[in-house]
Amino acid sequence: MTQTSENVTWLTQEAYNKLKDELEYLTGPARTEIAAKIAAAREEGDLRENGGYHAAKEEQGKQELRVRQLTQLLENAQVGEAPASTDGAVAPGMVVTIAFDGDEDDTTTFLLASREYASADIETYSPQSPLGAGVIGHKVGEDAEYELPNGKKASVRILKAEPYSG
Repeated sequence: MTQTSENVTWLTQEAYNKLKDELEYLTGPARTEIAAKIAAAREEGDLRENGGYHAAKEEQGKQELRVRQLTQLLENAQVGEAPASTDGAVAPGMVVTIAFDGDEDDTTTFLLASREYASADIETYSPQSPLGAGVIGHKVGEDAEYELPNGKKASVRILKAEPYSG
């Protein structure tokens, strides 16, 4: 379900099947569709001023990027459940509640997981994000530090960390 080491991504069987189906669509019917769009736009004439052609090529580029992302993700996938954190430390696959700068009133709760699992139900932070990387390995009650985009450091206190139950 989540990334737990440098290259391993834990996925439920359902998530694996969903991503595999998306990859099969993108490498099959979707490629055929985009090739037809490009061919149709190419027949319209001058490619330098052909907005339809350029839009189709841009769509093709985005589609191929997604194919590469899915291929890499599925190659490194481990189907099953991520190992539970036995020492109580924050790890990928956990729902984490933090307080910013130790202010118990300014809290947020998020799933520490691959962005493939982002949903409207719970905010998701990647283990590679600054906040995600900053809290990994810390236990409830401990303070963790991470770097903001402006280069400054921010501090959070881990209030709760429990395995995600889906």
